Amino acid sequence: MSTAEARRDALVEVYNEASICERCPLSETRNRVVFGAGNADADLMFIGEAPGAEEDRQGLPFVGRAGAFLTELLEGIGMKREDVFIANVLKCRPPGNRDPQPEEIDSCRPYLEQQVSLIQPRVICTLGNFATKLITANPTGITKVRGTAQEHVIGRRPVYVMPLFHPAAGLRTPRVAEQLREDFQRISDLLAQPLPEGPEPLVAEGERELEPDQMGLFG
Repeated sequence: MSTAEARRDALVEVYNEASICERCPLSETRNRVVFGAGNADADLMFIGEAPGAEEDRQGLPFVGRAGAFLTELLEGIGMKREDVFIANVLKCRPPGNRDPQPEEIDSCRPYLEQQVSLIQPRVICTLGNFATKLITANPTGITKVRGTAQEHVIGRRPVYVMPLFHPAAGLRTPRVAEQLREDFQRISDLLAQPLPEGPEPLVAEGERELEPDQMGLFG
């Protein structure tokens, strides 16, 4: 089994664990765990805040109007949803779409870190204020940091983090939608950059040689 195949198998194991998770009270109110979906070998990963009502029903991330806009934004830079991996900070919907609580974040954090470690993205785009502040560990609001790449270590992997407005905000405000389109144009150049230096050796890029298959949840 190649290293890439082993990573995909490990990601399936993480999904299986998350799908029956009872680490926090959200397990009592959710319909389905929304682990994430897309290409398990993606160079580009998106992280939102938490599932909404439609995501909770379908068990898939970004399937509503905001998800359709995200698809449109990707198409604007010549990419498809199948090319990327999309996840959220929380894997279960908070009741009434309220803000995630510290206990919930701490419970879900290992799943997100394992996703990053196994998918090995080069660029992570944080969608919205909440995900950006959490992933960057910085309280600065999204308006000031959007569209400017940062270097971080997530799940022991050094990556570029590109803070972006949430697509839902773009649906409400045309100016935000235009800024999202502008910021998405920077993603391709960022993907071509050498990875930031990390604190310890990483899996060699050559070990990621494979043709992404289509497994449904993550290919």
